[in-house]
Amino acid sequence: MQQSQFPILRTKVYDRPLIYLDNAATTQKPQSVIDVLTSYYTSLNSNIHRGTHYLATAATERFEEVRRKVCSFINAADRTEVVFTRGTTESINLVASSFGERFIGEGDEVIVSAMEHHSDMVPWQMVCERKGAKIKYIPFSDEGVLDLDIYKTLFSEKTRIVAVNHVSNTLGTVNPVAEIIKIAHSHDVPVLIDGAQSVAHIPVDVQALDCDFYCFSGHKMYAPMGVGVMYGKRRWLDEMPPYQGGGEMIKDVTLEKTTYNELPFKFEAGTPSVGDVLGLGAAIDFMLTEGVENIGRHEMELHDYAVERMRNIEGMRFIGTAPQKAAVISFLIGNAHPYDVGTLLDKLGVAVRTGHHCTQPIMDRYGIPGTVRASFAVYNTRDDVDAFVNALNRIVPMLS
Repeated sequence: MQQSQFPILRTKVYDRPLIYLDNAATTQKPQSVIDVLTSYYTSLNSNIHRGTHYLATAATERFEEVRRKVCSFINAADRTEVVFTRGTTESINLVASSFGERFIGEGDEVIVSAMEHHSDMVPWQMVCERKGAKIKYIPFSDEGVLDLDIYKTLFSEKTRIVAVNHVSNTLGTVNPVAEIIKIAHSHDVPVLIDGAQSVAHIPVDVQALDCDFYCFSGHKMYAPMGVGVMYGKRRWLDEMPPYQGGGEMIKDVTLEKTTYNELPFKFEAGTPSVGDVLGLGAAIDFMLTEGVENIGRHEMELHDYAVERMRNIEGMRFIGTAPQKAAVISFLIGNAHPYDVGTLLDKLGVAVRTGHHCTQPIMDRYGIPGTVRASFAVYNTRDDVDAFVNALNRIVPMLS
């Protein structure tokens, strides 16, 4: 777990070493990923799938090699079930729009958890408003645990899909998605999993989970921004209409009509971010070298160490204390506004996230304006935790 692989961590913030604990928002990039981006733009830059010259052919081969790598990484049944997008948000919007167009009608119902990121809540609200459908929400406890007993009662003959995150970006809860999927499938209802906060921390096997859709972003797993994945079972993707129209997603175009390309290209209109996709491949190589389970174990050791030290801070209040958690700590200190805590920490070189974290319904559930959130990655150390806690102890008197 060498920090030396991440050049940005040598940055000084206000003449202090950077302590980066905002990994749930985005992870930093190892040199291997940066090198791939540089190499692509200096020696391989070309549009893909459409040219016969050397650069186009070579770039296409590298691009499709990453698709096969992603397929293996999440254990999809076939590479055609892997669709490249700009990130989790676009992936979920793709499913909500396309699945909704084909399968959701007036009076139908969608089940969504109340702890979703806005990107897995707003798209379903939009499609339900457009279609005259209704959303039912799975509530959660004070600790941040979904109420599966209530979840089981939400199904009806009108239920069309369930959408839930694997890991909450705010509470850190690791949801029992295998059980959630099994319950939904007993009603013949498909399930979309928001995996933005899980793929960098938990080994994901979409076939073992038996999920129908799984969406995630590259930039939260050491890859560049602007690339993500929408995995979908072929049975659904074959039935769903294209999300966007344009180049690449077509088979034939006449002045009268258009026929669509085969999977996965039906959902990949226009020029993709080729360099970023290659960077995603390099990030997967990095994670496999470290071992995803090893990364998750390392992060949770830091999480537990940090929580133990933070308990002694006057006025400390943790938001999200589920028994099954990822390495995310949301907290408040006394009556201090989270923005003030984050600003003071920043002046001491510690980068954390403040605000509602794109989960305003969670904040409403607790009656708070937001939280301070610290989240860990492969390159964080106990020294980082010590610096973070020491900074907290230093600013507490200022807050009171």
